[in-house]
Amino acid sequence: MDDLVLQLTADFPKLKFQPGNDFYWSSKTNEIFYKVKASNKQAAWSLLHETGHALLEHKTYQADIALIKMEVEAWAEAKKLGLKYNIKIGEDHIDKCLDTYRDWLYKRSICPNCNSKSIQQNDFIHYRCFNCHTVWKVSTSRFCRSYRSTKSIKQNQSLAI
Repeated sequence: MDDLVLQLTADFPKLKFQPGNDFYWSSKTNEIFYKVKASNKQAAWSLLHETGHALLEHKTYQADIALIKMEVEAWAEAKKLGLKYNIKIGEDHIDKCLDTYRDWLYKRSICPNCNSKSIQQNDFIHYRCFNCHTVWKVSTSRFCRSYRSTKSIKQNQSLAI
């Protein structure tokens, strides 16, 4: 892992690589955090993936689907970096990582009233059921459990589709 961090630091001097408790990209501080003690191939893949986010200048997302798009783009960039550093990223690993985001999106899209699936509305924090027209709000965090709240939302509230 140390060798890869050194190579990335030399090749991308504008990026800062910092030891941390997990792998992630902070667009606010322009830093890529990585687990120091992690030394398996998945750790290298994660580091390349987070570097991909940095190189693509990923910052924030509005719609849930935009987060998945950014993840796909970051893995594509990681694969390109892998070619440069002679690291082949396993497609199964990429699929498993993307599945966590797909599962997150799927859970958020389930109507709490009738269990139909729907899509996010234009305000990006509400979903509206195609079947029963229930409107629900989801958390803006991608790190928390998929809570769906309908308590403060009027059933006949009009949201643009």
